[in-house]
Amino acid sequence: MNALVTTEWLAAQLGAPDLCVADVRWYLDPARRGRDAYAAGHIPGAVFLDMDEDLSAPGGGRGRPSGRHPWPGSDQVARVMSAAGIGPGARVVAYDDQAGAMAARLWYLLRAYGHDAVAVLDGGLAKWTAEGRALETASVTPPAASFVARPRPGWVLDKPAMVREGPLSLVLDARAGERYRGESEPIDPRAGHIPGARSAPYKENLSGDDIPVFRAAAELRSRYEALGAHREEPIVYCGSGVTACHNLLALELAGLRGRLYAGSWSEWAADAQLPVATGDDRS
Repeated sequence: MNALVTTEWLAAQLGAPDLCVADVRWYLDPARRGRDAYAAGHIPGAVFLDMDEDLSAPGGGRGRPSGRHPWPGSDQVARVMSAAGIGPGARVVAYDDQAGAMAARLWYLLRAYGHDAVAVLDGGLAKWTAEGRALETASVTPPAASFVARPRPGWVLDKPAMVREGPLSLVLDARAGERYRGESEPIDPRAGHIPGARSAPYKENLSGDDIPVFRAAAELRSRYEALGAHREEPIVYCGSGVTACHNLLALELAGLRGRLYAGSWSEWAADAQLPVATGDDRS
């Protein structure tokens, strides 16, 4: 299954017994809830997966030592995916309303746990609705399923691994440039970036259209080659391990590979013993 699918492809596939569509909308603004957005209208047949409760381990949050969205373990992933109707033969399409910024978390999570038949809807809900395609408000009861989580070694780094491997590796920061440089930090305990990391904002994976979609594979390849990702497999992080997955998807589309530092900046910045860099200095 391709890592990215079009709205035309999804519309033609809706209703297929092996297809699971997952709504992964989530917002940094605590006044907005993805579950409310789902209830107001979602792609027909889609189930809802909550970023905080379903796609993150318990104990996360702003200022928490484990970061805002801790990586979930095998037992949780097996339980959540089974309840969502995702079994071994399921084809999964994840979508959001932020050009894949949230949906890519489910894409990488499933692949990191051994399930390759998963894609992100290019253009997401914005493109779907702009084309006049139908939405529904009814809750969906998925079929019974039994997901087996098979973690792939090395796909996800914890903090000790990042401390050990980061200084020896190409590290890419998927946050906005002003947060990387330490000019602004509206969320996490300290401003700046992991020393040695290069700035690679995830939004630069996207076209400049009113409804952004992923740039062509050749353009993405040029972008990540310029960052050095063709010479070594980068470690990618963001604020909490969510939008970093957008870069990991872009790397996949470019024919490259990367790994995720799951705790990301929210975990790193919460540990006062770890160093922080600011500006464009990569030292």
